Amino acid sequence: MTEQKNTAIDFPGQIHETPGGGIVLSKLDDVINWARSNSLWPLTFATSCCGIEYMSVAGAKYDFSRFGFEVARATPRQADVIIIAGTIVNKMAPVLKRLYDQMADPKYVIAMGACAISGGPFFYNTYSVVKGADHVIPVDVYVAGCPPRPEALLHALISLQHKITSGQTREQIRESQPPKGL
Repeated sequence: MTEQKNTAIDFPGQIHETPGGGIVLSKLDDVINWARSNSLWPLTFATSCCGIEYMSVAGAKYDFSRFGFEVARATPRQADVIIIAGTIVNKMAPVLKRLYDQMADPKYVIAMGACAISGGPFFYNTYSVVKGADHVIPVDVYVAGCPPRPEALLHALISLQHKITSGQTREQIRESQPPKGL
């Protein structure tokens, strides 16, 4: 006589008991991070050329609302992520800092383009250009290019989503960035 093993078929939604008698549940933090990553509302801080590329990402061809960036906000109090697209001059730095401070936590920052990352070509020829957004506010994701392609901004937004879903803190997200340089 051969032994038959009792094999159970797993169905979606089936409860699996653990040896201690408890039930395995997903952590509430995982669900919150998933929801947070798929409902990011961007605030645009477009000061020059990269703003045009940002507009194309929001347009019908690339349609960033498919990925959970549904509503671009005009007020920082309703935004989760600020996308800095363009040159930051000394007169605009306090405004950028004020907008960042008005955003509710958790808040994320994307620096888009060479000017937002390092001052770009204007830093060396003009006294009034700030050498990167990270001199004013902390930046979570950098998007290189002059101007970066719309696909690069979509990639940055999706990578920010993955970092939020993984449960990383803002400090861990910043530490996982490659060193900036152009």
